[in-house]
Amino acid sequence: MPALLEADPDRIASAARRVMARCDELARVTAMPGGIERVYLSPEHARVNRLAAEWMRELGMRTRQDAAGNQIGRLDRIVGDRLDPDAPALVIGSHLDTVPDAGRFDGIAGVLIGLEIARLLRVPIGDGRFGVPLPFAIEVIAFSDEEGTRFGKALLGSSAVAGLWADDWWALTDAAGTSLRQAFLEFGLDPARIGEAARRPDELVGYLEAHIEQGPELHRRGEALAVVSSIASARRFQLVVEGEARHAGGTPYDMRRDALLGASEAALAVERICREEHHIIGTVGQLEAFPGAVNIVPGEARFSLDLRGEFDGERDRVWDALTRDLDAIMGRRGLRWHAREVHNAAAVMCAPLLQDVVREGIVGAGSSGGDEPPVIFSRAGHDGMSIGAIADVGMLFLRNPDGISHHPDEAVSASDVALGIRALADSVLHLAADRRS
Repeated sequence: MPALLEADPDRIASAARRVMARCDELARVTAMPGGIERVYLSPEHARVNRLAAEWMRELGMRTRQDAAGNQIGRLDRIVGDRLDPDAPALVIGSHLDTVPDAGRFDGIAGVLIGLEIARLLRVPIGDGRFGVPLPFAIEVIAFSDEEGTRFGKALLGSSAVAGLWADDWWALTDAAGTSLRQAFLEFGLDPARIGEAARRPDELVGYLEAHIEQGPELHRRGEALAVVSSIASARRFQLVVEGEARHAGGTPYDMRRDALLGASEAALAVERICREEHHIIGTVGQLEAFPGAVNIVPGEARFSLDLRGEFDGERDRVWDALTRDLDAIMGRRGLRWHAREVHNAAAVMCAPLLQDVVREGIVGAGSSGGDEPPVIFSRAGHDGMSIGAIADVGMLFLRNPDGISHHPDEAVSASDVALGIRALADSVLHLAADRRS
């Protein structure tokens, strides 16, 4: 198979063009006029699942939508002249949902690259049947809710596959007050069957994902592809600062207990402390002041904190340092503060074997000037964070010019997609060779 891929660059280029065209096609499935937005259990979710299922069937894959709304296609392993429907599967996937006003490649490119890997590896065995001549099946999964845009809880689709679904999630509501349970019913899913989405570890060989880098490191290095070493740990908090609301004109500065100024100083402390640390990123993405009148000193402020790190211990140490700074800031200003943790995800280390096969795939694709391609840890979260609970995880990054993502300007070139397809296909073959040995 590697010789076939080397001998047929036009086939790889055609696959890359198909990925780019289908990214454009999926971008037209949106709830946002003039932009891209597809959220969990929406009409747009149903439409992209139908499109993905159609493309999977074109490849001879068996398709199904699971109990959490994930779209799955499978090419069975070939054993002699028959297909083995029970063989463990190597899963290749990503997600089709988006943030509001999204780009067209985050997640989507990874699903479509997975389909092109299946196209390259499939073999007809007669009677309209196709399989793969590998020691495992190939499954492509289009996860349904990686972003968490609608219900505020990320990784719902992959959490269901990993058997991590929590019953208290059913009470989550969207901006219109629709509960997750009600949205399931309206979409045609049965909440009582959510457990059927869960997969057993013995059903899976591993999980591979191609994803655009959501940062500028590859762009700055002039490299097309990278091995992902791990997916960042993350903690998210909602913080409240309490002061005293008073008349803006009548309250002198020495009597003010301005909650907004305290929260603003706290946001600057987040930047200062995180910039001093290696591989720790803190972001205050929301800040509100109450009661919110122009002539009232704010008596309360609420803000969010997204804290990410390559390693859990470093991330937690920074949070401890931040709490000490917040105590000092609020004490100096006569304010009180408290925090509620709303998300905690441990770092997921990519499996050494899968890092190795991805590295070999990148080298074989000739995308790197040297023998060793870049190795980057992912500062963004991915479905692999959930799937890591039941299978080894490996990831490949594709260059994203300027590194912008979650924005209409995110990009990837067809030539880099072609390299990514070639590299990931070779990675699958290297993994197959390792399992045969």
